[in-house]
Amino acid sequence: MQQNQVPKGREGKHKRIVTQILNQLDHSPQGTALKIALNSLPGTKANTRAAILRVAHQRGIAIATSSDFTSLYVWKSPSKS
Repeated sequence: MQQNQVPKGREGKHKRIVTQILNQLDHSPQGTALKIALNSLPGTKANTRAAILRVAHQRGIAIATSSDFTSLYVWKSPSKS
């Protein structure tokens, strides 16, 4: 196999939900939060939250999260400049 044919990157089970959440945050005004039902997540709340935070950090997006028994909340946080 040629090295340029080796897959680069990983498309895990959280890729779709993380992409959707970050795209919605891009179009959301500051001061609003997304509410995501926990039963709609592809994995655990902790793993999904970690995936969102990891990709947001890679993209340079400052976000915050919170949760309750039924939902995960994600919003833009003020940048630390």
